[in-house]
Amino acid sequence: MVALAYVFSNTPPSELARIKASGTLVVATRNGPTTYYQGPSGPTGFEYDLVEAFARYLGVKVRWVFPHNGSNILSMVEYGRVELAAAGIAKTPQREQAVRFGPTYQTITQQVIYLSGRRRPRSVKDLIGKTITVLANSSFSARLQALKKKYPGLSWRTSLNTSAEELLYRVYKGQIDYTIDDSNDFMLNRRYYPQLVAAFNLGKPQQLAWAMRKNGDNSLYDATVKFFAKIKKDGTLHRITERYYGHVRNYDYVGTFTFMKYVETRLPKWIPLFKAAGKKYHINWRLLAAQSYQESHWNPNAVSPTGVRGLMMLTPPTAAHLGVKNLVDPEESVMGGAAYLDEVLGWIPQSVKEPDRMWFALASYNVGFGHILDAMAIARKLGKNQNSWTAIKDILPLLTQRKWYSLTRNGYARGREAVTYVQNIRSYYDILMWLKKHRDGQSLKQPLPSSLQFLPPSL
Repeated sequence: MVALAYVFSNTPPSELARIKASGTLVVATRNGPTTYYQGPSGPTGFEYDLVEAFARYLGVKVRWVFPHNGSNILSMVEYGRVELAAAGIAKTPQREQAVRFGPTYQTITQQVIYLSGRRRPRSVKDLIGKTITVLANSSFSARLQALKKKYPGLSWRTSLNTSAEELLYRVYKGQIDYTIDDSNDFMLNRRYYPQLVAAFNLGKPQQLAWAMRKNGDNSLYDATVKFFAKIKKDGTLHRITERYYGHVRNYDYVGTFTFMKYVETRLPKWIPLFKAAGKKYHINWRLLAAQSYQESHWNPNAVSPTGVRGLMMLTPPTAAHLGVKNLVDPEESVMGGAAYLDEVLGWIPQSVKEPDRMWFALASYNVGFGHILDAMAIARKLGKNQNSWTAIKDILPLLTQRKWYSLTRNGYARGREAVTYVQNIRSYYDILMWLKKHRDGQSLKQPLPSSLQFLPPSL
């Protein structure tokens, strides 16, 4: 009926009305950890989640477009080839002349990245005479152009048909001295290259926003304004942000470096065990490996101060319940740990959906399911979403405070420890998935770093 109404109307339909009539929102983005990528269970990414939520708000589907050259995204918007660009785009005065930006949803800074062990640059002056490579037609290039007026000796190269991650790799390999990356992108990627360091921020913080065509039609823009007001108020924006960045904010260089070393020296021996347990209990074996590393650093003889032992650090009562007779036997420990995690997953209420369901289960594995129920009860009392890991991870630390745990059925708990436990496992799991992606040739054009060439093809 809507489409027929257009036929008999002298007024052309608004852009938003055309989108709703077609049932499709056409969105340009780029592949990357902060935008859109293929995860273990399908498409995922910060921008992916935001746009899909917006599409549901409008009652339409999304058709994703991936330009061969990421620098073409804004021109696709400008000339009407797509209706929206959601690609971690920084608002700049120059870009605002060509496109219209929606509400801002994230603040980032541009950072100069260098390899630890080399002389750290302290200011723009220290960049003069060095090899700097940045993405072509990027905000990084524009920033350097502006700085050149004050620092005439500043020079750099631009790279087409590449990614920020590839440039980080080149810094890691010593092929270039420096690159520039957005702080949110570097926050995710630094776990994979723990030797890379942000030397200093380049310029003032910038705001990220979606880009739309400047065509005198405010309908789509107005819809984005209402949408972001809604998701900021109801907590959706915070939950999406926490999902992708919450577990990587407290970066541990030494811990990540040690993990990468043990991926080489310890993990290969145990991969067959993790695979067998994962297959039996329908759990991604890399997640089990990540959990085991958090528990024991893949040391089958590990013993904690509380007496738990083995690769999966099972307690004696849990081991007895599972029929595990030898806590330090690697096969028994891994199979027992996987069986227990599978059992705990079955306790989590069906109202908790993945991936939060797994984070609830891991927290239960660490602190006990009763305390998770207590945290969910507190969430209800505070008017928060009891089925959201973002809410529960903020509440669990309250269980160390008498004013809160005295209200619960199970009392005091080391809730902050459970949060750290889950966040560390998520980060280790991300790294293992990243290594798989690179091993399968799905990302960098370059081969894996030489220190990781040992990895078996199955990783």
